[in-house]
Amino acid sequence: MKPIVYFRDGFVAADKANLSIASAPVLYGLSIYTVFPVFRNAKTGELNMFRLRDHFQRLQNSAKIMAFSDFSRDWKFEEFEKVMRELLVQNKPDGDCLVRINVFVDDVLQGTRMHGLKHSVSAFVYTVPALPKTGVKLGVSSWRRTPDNAIPSRAKINGSYVNASLAKHEALMNGFDDAVLLDEHEHVAESTVSNIFMIRDGKLITPSGSTDLLEGITRDSVFRMAEKLKLHHEQRSVDRSELYLADEIFLCGSSLQIVPVIEIDHRKIADGKPGKITKDLMNSYDLHGRDASLSDWLTPVVLK
Repeated sequence: MKPIVYFRDGFVAADKANLSIASAPVLYGLSIYTVFPVFRNAKTGELNMFRLRDHFQRLQNSAKIMAFSDFSRDWKFEEFEKVMRELLVQNKPDGDCLVRINVFVDDVLQGTRMHGLKHSVSAFVYTVPALPKTGVKLGVSSWRRTPDNAIPSRAKINGSYVNASLAKHEALMNGFDDAVLLDEHEHVAESTVSNIFMIRDGKLITPSGSTDLLEGITRDSVFRMAEKLKLHHEQRSVDRSELYLADEIFLCGSSLQIVPVIEIDHRKIADGKPGKITKDLMNSYDLHGRDASLSDWLTPVVLK
């Protein structure tokens, strides 16, 4: 069966969902998005959408920043939830997957204008290879994280991911799995598509929201799990060299969940193995129905 996607005003086969080569998203990257994971319950086989309302709110926030007035006005959470449920029902994924939703300027040859144009929605189901849970190796990129007053960091704007792509390309060419980006003040911001945490002296530390980073939903989830584990956590500036001295480091994000970092710039993090606190957080981040305390993050979908 061909994949079914949501495009503009309804469900169509994936190969029928096309944009003009002269459209604003193609020419200028004028679209915003969010990605949420879907987890299959280990016992019942039921699918569960992760923090769906928060992902919808992130789209609304991005739309507000980008002046995508149609989406802000016309889409309510109830309609959004209904479309996401039906998308999963029509595709019937047989395991964990991701859903990506885009809101885009649906017009051609309008230059860089955004306001007053039509904004449409697309959504599709997909899977991607995960980074190894045994640990990844990162390199600090020569590319700087795009500053918030150039392209807003709190909005997930498709065009801004040129920055991440350049950093990822450099990292792979240099033999790393991914990159760490610094902001214009030389402080650690984030990885290419994930937030970064470190543990020093038993404290969980992550760059503050003023460090040109995306305030990730999984990042927020880590804060809640840290409280559950009675783990002190703080947000502050982090220098590059401080990463080398960390006891543990990990990445987190909607698509990769929690992934240990075992090396940065050819320097081992501690003994070069995933640390205890990282593994505790990975175990706590159990979204397959085994931890009832996280059930309020999950929206069930019954496949017909």
